[in-house]
Amino acid sequence: MIRSTPMINTSRLTLCAMRPEDFNRFAEIWRNPEVVRHIGGTPKTRGEAWDSFLRNAGHWQMTGFGQWGVVLQSNRTLIGQAGFFYGNRALGEDFDGFPEAGWVLDPDMQGQGYGREAAQAAHDWFDRVIPGPLVALIESSHTASQRLAEGLGYELIREAEYQDAQVHLFRRNGPPARR
Repeated sequence: MIRSTPMINTSRLTLCAMRPEDFNRFAEIWRNPEVVRHIGGTPKTRGEAWDSFLRNAGHWQMTGFGQWGVVLQSNRTLIGQAGFFYGNRALGEDFDGFPEAGWVLDPDMQGQGYGREAAQAAHDWFDRVIPGPLVALIESSHTASQRLAEGLGYELIREAEYQDAQVHLFRRNGPPARR
């Protein structure tokens, strides 16, 4: 199993391991209220961002998959993250036993197709290297993220409450062409 973060290039982006020099940008993204509006609602402190940053790196070591930093090729700027993790959220057997997909993008970069490009590249990698079901948790009011999940082949399995928010739980049994 892969224990280091592979690099993926798309036409405009590089998905890569986050480097120590990416941390300030990572913390800036997670400090933005627009970023966390549908992800818990509370901006991360610098210390919370650091914990999350290290968790991203450690996830690759523990499971062989994780979240990539999403970097613009044109200027090497970190604009978000995309990939997979085990959330261990206690939401039931139909959800918790599977890798969870997630994506986050700087609001200034949204609406340009970067989120879809990054998420699709991450899913293409997953389908080649660790094929199998994936799940996603998306706040009920976050329709843009729900559309992205559906475009990647996710289907709604049920609604739930998580951390005082109404959420939709999605499952993807493989790439859309194989379903």
